[in-house]
Amino acid sequence: MKLGFFTMPIHPLGKNWRQTLREDREAFALADELGFVEAYAGEHVTDQAENITSCISFLSWIAGDIKRMRLGTGTVNLPNSHPAAVAAQVAMLDHMLDGRLNFGISPGGLLSDAEAFGNIDANRNEMFLEAINFVLAIWAGEPPYALEGKYWTVSTARTMMTDIGQGFIAKPLQKPHPPIVVTAVAPFSKGVAEAAARGWEPISANFLLPKWVATHWPKYAEGCARAGRPADPAKWRVAKSVFVADDLSVAKSYALGPQSPYRFYYRQLVTKLSKNGRGNLFQEDPNANGPIDIERVLDDLVIWGTPDKVADDLLAFREKVGDFGTLLYAGKDWTDPALARRSMVLLAEKVQPRLSAASSSPRMAAAR
Repeated sequence: MKLGFFTMPIHPLGKNWRQTLREDREAFALADELGFVEAYAGEHVTDQAENITSCISFLSWIAGDIKRMRLGTGTVNLPNSHPAAVAAQVAMLDHMLDGRLNFGISPGGLLSDAEAFGNIDANRNEMFLEAINFVLAIWAGEPPYALEGKYWTVSTARTMMTDIGQGFIAKPLQKPHPPIVVTAVAPFSKGVAEAAARGWEPISANFLLPKWVATHWPKYAEGCARAGRPADPAKWRVAKSVFVADDLSVAKSYALGPQSPYRFYYRQLVTKLSKNGRGNLFQEDPNANGPIDIERVLDDLVIWGTPDKVADDLLAFREKVGDFGTLLYAGKDWTDPALARRSMVLLAEKVQPRLSAASSSPRMAAAR
């Protein structure tokens, strides 16, 4: 099993913005040093706690720090930008990263963003599909383009000047384009099947109960079958909230205590998703609409402890959801920078070898 990093950072509202950005940058650099294979940054424009307003800008800022791992947009919220702008910016970022970019995309889940961009009452899934189809058409085509849709139009026919290069939209370094990754946030996600049918790869969100994460693999396999290719567990990424410490009591306090960044993270998410009618993601019964117990949420979704306990719990989690290729460590606020850094070190140096050993065991090989 490989390790990756995924952060949709949620920081305390009063914390200095420059400090949170620096700490997020340090987390990516540390992941690279520790041998993580890839790392993703989310984006939201209208959330004071979520400090990265543009994942493309953030990844451009940290690109010089990252020597080995791939970087991913996690995600570009396509309805909120013009497809021509996305195509050009992502293409440039791919060149800046020497072809080490994963292109994560989604319709965007933050409703205040949708309101600010004027699409809260639109069919944003429809906008998402039109946008990505336009981006791919731009990369596959040549100017002056002739893309007309319900939401956007792309053409440079009136202003083309081939001799000086005007009217061209950049293409990425990777051909035909960077790997496309989608984040699955719903049980039995139809989007996972549709993405797989198009050759895209899934990430299961870290705020889904294990029973809902387990529903993603059959949908991925369904989409791969429609495309006539085998479903490869190595292409499935699962994000998980994990905290590792040398001492069990320290781990429990940091992961679950009253000042825990994990508690703060899930309290924020539960509040947002419940207000948006998606609180059932945290419920065993998808039809339940009662109050959500944050203690149960933490118990269900956070794996914490010493390296041995965390390894055992992650292996048990994998038994529940099925085999997957990359564990994405979900980034949180660095309430205690030393403990936060140590958690990533222990995961890479103590936990991951046990996970890999278990993955290569005859029993796991037979299961695959």
